Amino acid sequence: MTIDWWTLALQAINVLVLLYILSRFLFRPVVAMMAERQAAATRDLDAARAARAAAEAEQAKATAETAVISAARKDRLDAATAEAQAQKDALLATARAEAEALRAAAATDIARARATAAREDADRASRLAVDIAARLLARVPAALQVSAFIDDLAAGVAALPEASRAALVAAEGPLRLKAPRPLTDPEVRACRDQLAAALGRDVTLTLEVEPALIAGLQLDAPHAVVRNTFRADLDRILKELTRHGTRHGT
Repeated sequence: MTIDWWTLALQAINVLVLLYILSRFLFRPVVAMMAERQAAATRDLDAARAARAAAEAEQAKATAETAVISAARKDRLDAATAEAQAQKDALLATARAEAEALRAAAATDIARARATAAREDADRASRLAVDIAARLLARVPAALQVSAFIDDLAAGVAALPEASRAALVAAEGPLRLKAPRPLTDPEVRACRDQLAAALGRDVTLTLEVEPALIAGLQLDAPHAVVRNTFRADLDRILKELTRHGTRHGT
């Protein structure tokens, strides 16, 4: 067997040329393209990870801020309610003390007069005491004239006799709610939510402004009236004082 070295050499050269052409015009561009795509995919993945981390950080920040705001709002509401209750108790105590002092002072004069005159004096003294108390109570800041009374109003509705409460539950149309001043939107929502919880159904309210209430709320319905106002407290005090003065004047 004879080997043609020239033919073998030419074939070897052809193979080398073919490998060079493939390496230069095929393999290198393909490898470069694959490397570029891999780099782009890595960049996109890194960007997606960064965006996700940023979104999670923003969500955590928003959650923390919401918790802080909610806690601050609760603290303010608790403080306002406590302050309103303290002022209510102090003002009512002052009113009762002044009324009792005036009634006691009038009792000395009633003892010297006839029964009819004595009753009239006691009545005038009681009304004067209640008027003084009303002027004292009228100094309550407007911001505290409603908020401290919403829970007590709902409790009064819940404590109504079963028949009256059932009539409220079955009543059609809005319930009439009186206040000493126009209510703010949060106060209206709080009244509606508390009354709905007390009655076990959604309620709509017709709001009326009655400055004579001084402070508090009054719910008027066809079969029930729930009063939680300074005016109602003063009326009860006046009734008690008048009745007490009448007993001692006879």
